[in-house]
This record gives sequence, structure tokens and C-alpha cells, in this order.
Amino acid sequence: MNATSEPRIAIIGAGPGGLTCARVLQEHGIAATVHEGDASRTARDQGGTLDMHPHSGQRALRAAGLLDDFLAEARPEGQQMRLISRAGRVLFDALPPEGDATEGNPEIDRGQLRDLLLASLEPGTVRWGRKLTRVDPLGDGTHRLRFADGTVTEADLVIGADGAWSRVRRLLSDATPLYTGVTFVEIGLNDADRRHPALAELTGDGTMMALDDNKGFVAQRNSGGHIRVYVGMRTDERWHQEAGLDLADTAALRRALLREFTGWSPDLLGFITRTDTGYINRPLYALPVPHTWPHTPGLTLVGDAAHLMSPFSGMGANLAMLDGADLAHALIDHSTIDQAITAYEKVLLSRSVEAAEGAAEGIDGAFAPDSAAQTLAHMTQRP
Repeated sequence: MNATSEPRIAIIGAGPGGLTCARVLQEHGIAATVHEGDASRTARDQGGTLDMHPHSGQRALRAAGLLDDFLAEARPEGQQMRLISRAGRVLFDALPPEGDATEGNPEIDRGQLRDLLLASLEPGTVRWGRKLTRVDPLGDGTHRLRFADGTVTEADLVIGADGAWSRVRRLLSDATPLYTGVTFVEIGLNDADRRHPALAELTGDGTMMALDDNKGFVAQRNSGGHIRVYVGMRTDERWHQEAGLDLADTAALRRALLREFTGWSPDLLGFITRTDTGYINRPLYALPVPHTWPHTPGLTLVGDAAHLMSPFSGMGANLAMLDGADLAHALIDHSTIDQAITAYEKVLLSRSVEAAEGAAEGIDGAFAPDSAAQTLAHMTQRP
């Protein structure tokens, strides 16, 4: 396929996968339009920090011509990994590897990565405030897209990069995300080194985990002095309702979390009591494994829309970006959209199964009765 064929490519969702796909296509003279439901780039927080792996996320960034830009913003020191016992004792502390940052997994905030990708696109590529409401097949492999703002457009290829609850996926698969059994309650510490020095020291420069008896803490350094904390529990999906809790009642939620962690180190409990951002309930979901769908002309998926998995693989955003780059290259290298989709999905489906299985094993090991021992064994076996 080449620029003269002028295919109408609609990418639904301005996450890492969709934006990477658009960037690689534009680098090869092929236009694509990204439709995003958010009203603007700053409409909502983009989440925590990501580690970019050499053979997935970094490979995609290299394909997009953005690897050097990424390295200029990345935090190699963020690779530090620390495991703390429930009593507050350091069990494991691995510093980042020395040498070329591209040989490790340097960290970058999700928002910074998204901004980097957005800035690389031609003006007008992303259409903000375009929430997809309906996709109608037109019988020839093309589709009509309808958006909540009243916009209607047609496309030769619709790429579902629209995340966990993808509307595009509904045309390809009956699969829906299932609750993993684990819920995170997100907490934030601002200006942590100055305002919360003890918690900042406990966290280190990267990720700190304290996991035991089906619960625990995961604290991650972000840029700008912010620490994002996830208080995790293996619990019912509606745990707060069963406990009669109103998620807006900060004091009651704090008391409930402290009860869950009775007997844990006061140092760790400080993550619960010292929050600057309140408490955000985040149940974790994953698609069934394997998640496959029949080849359908004019439609395909990337990222979480294709293979939503728990964050305990560290592969979600990495695979989404690799999906986007590989799909773009398939479109560049093949003479028809249908040939490109077939080639891309063959690669996508095989590798996503391995990553999703690893993510499922990871979350089950991290939230188990003996999770402290399992996590320590896993960390000490890592190369």
C-alpha cells in the first residue's frame, strides 16, 4: 500500500497504540485520523509510570522515529525495584543496570509518553471529543462511524484502539473483560521528597512493593516529585458496597483500608493516611486468554482492546505500541488492507497469548496467601 491509494483509516482511541500506529503511517506518507472521546489532551489524568522494554515499547518508538526523544525524557533510575516485608524490612533492592539505557527498561510517565506521540503527529490528526457510539458495516469491508457529537464518517479500515471496554471489539468478539479478583485503591503523594520524606525514602527511585496475605502496597515514582501508590486487595468486586462504604467518604474509606492492613508496619500504613489525592477505587479486569476473533474485512484491534491484561506483566502499553507499529508496517508492506490485517493479526494473536498468561500468573502470585515468598523468589531469579 502507498500514499497514492489514499485509504480512509480511522483509529478509535488516542492511547499509546493508536497514536503509534498513526505516527508510523504518517512517517510513510499514509494518512490516518485518530478519533478520541476525551474533550482535549488534558481532559483527564493519564495514569502512572511505564517501563519501556527494548523489544516492544522501545522497538515501536524506534519505528516511529521517536526513540531519542523518549530517552531524553525517560528516567533510567526508575528501574529500581524494591520489596518490603509487611513489617517494613527491606527484603530485596535492585538498582538499575549500568550502561546503555536502551538495554534496560527506563521509565516514563504515561502523560509524558502520550504528549511525545501527540507532538509528533501532523496538526489535526487527532479529533478530540469524538466518542464513538455506533459502527455500521456497509457490506464491502467499509464501515460508517457515528459519534456522540453528531459526526458521521466512513472508513476503509477501522482500528479499535479504544481500550478495555472497546466498542469496536463488539463487532469482532463477544468477549468482555472479567474481574481478576484484585482491586487497587489509588493514592497520590505530591512533592513527596519534601512533604513525605519517610515515604519517599521507603519508595526509592523506582517501584516499591510490599505484598503478603492477598494484599499489599505498590508505590511508584513518577516525575515532578509525585509518588503514585496502589493499595491492592484480593477481594470482591463490590467490596465497598458490601461494607456499606461510600467511596466519596474519605474518612470512612481510610478507616476501612487501615482495618484491612491491621498488623502491618506503621511506615507502610503511612501510604494510606498521608494521601494528597484521596482514594480512587480501581478494580482490575482482563480479557479471557486466549482472546481471538474471526478475520473481518475492514476491522482490527490493538492494545487493550485486543488483549487487556493485568498490570503485573509490565507489557500492556509496550504491546499496544508494538501492535500499532506492526499494524502500520503491515499496511505499508501489503498491497491491500485485507492482506495487511491478516498478516498483522497472525503475529498479534500469538504473542498476546504468552503475555496475557504471564500477566495472569503475575497477579495470582502477587496476591496470594504466600505472596511475599513468591515475589521474593521471582525477584531473586530475575537476570
